[in-house]
Amino acid sequence: MRKAGFLLIAVLLLSVVAVGCIGGSSSASSSGATTSSQSKALKEETLIIFHAGSLSVPLQQLEEEFSKYAEENLGVKVKFQDEASGSVMAVRKVTDLHKETDIVATADYTLIPQMLVPNYTDFYVLFATNQIVIAFTNKSKYANEINSTNWYEILAKPGVRFGFSNPNDDPCGYRSVMVMKLADLYYGKPIFETLVEKNTNIYANGTHIYAPKEIQLKSDKVVIRPKETDLVGLVESGAIDYFFIYKSVAEQHHLRYITLPAQINLADFKLADYYSQVEITLGSTGKTIKAKPIVYGVTVLKNAPHRELALEFLKFWLGKEGREIFKQNYQDFLNPPIAFGNVPPIIKNEVKVEKG
Repeated sequence: MRKAGFLLIAVLLLSVVAVGCIGGSSSASSSGATTSSQSKALKEETLIIFHAGSLSVPLQQLEEEFSKYAEENLGVKVKFQDEASGSVMAVRKVTDLHKETDIVATADYTLIPQMLVPNYTDFYVLFATNQIVIAFTNKSKYANEINSTNWYEILAKPGVRFGFSNPNDDPCGYRSVMVMKLADLYYGKPIFETLVEKNTNIYANGTHIYAPKEIQLKSDKVVIRPKETDLVGLVESGAIDYFFIYKSVAEQHHLRYITLPAQINLADFKLADYYSQVEITLGSTGKTIKAKPIVYGVTVLKNAPHRELALEFLKFWLGKEGREIFKQNYQDFLNPPIAFGNVPPIIKNEVKVEKG
């Protein structure tokens, strides 16, 4: 009997331990399920952004930081669908192709009020600046001779190939040809004729430039691509020797470059009137654009599929985090950014609102 009693107690104890283990396992499983359900509870949204190619590097970093912020503070798992192109093309995707997007960011802010206001958006923000430089590598012909005073002579030399982006698609393209026309005025030499007119069907009447809808090349001296960043690989491989590009992009890709005189590099706000002597009519849009200091613009569209989240991202972009990321990527940020139109309340603390 005593042995039977001990056996009964032992069985009962084992049962208690087993129940405890099972209970513990069930509890852990329940806890894991809770964590999993919390993870699944995060709302997932995809922001679509049409942007200038020159914004690709800082935007990628900005999006990574915002994704962390949104998950921790907004309860949203954010993915980004970026479409980099020339800024004119970015805008025309909306106006001509009627493609859906949340945000449009351009290297020339004036494209937004000219082409998107008031039908597609009712506000825009000026947020960054830049300048045109001539970039190259150690492999480029005459790389050790070119400088800020003889660049046009080097580009004109036999065997030297240079490039710029398509003026009909990209502000860097129309800015590049306007820089060469401004160089005519600054140096008093026919630089535009030598470099542009002799090699393409882009032409000028006085200081007014015309870019035909279909750009044609007259020689293999000049290479034209849809957006400025398309030319980076060509100069790195040695397929071309030089190209006109934004300073920030040259820095981001660790290219050598020469700066141009302030009177032609489109960076000096005090020289706005001087720059405006030159203008270009684009065959792609029929619009005429005056040369002016380089300022980037951004907007969230009225019918943005994820407008609320897009505005949260824009606030992050214009705030301290965004400013720091652009600084790390060699691009000057306006302080403060300047906003026009029906400015959403969520970004008003990050901008200076102007009438216009």
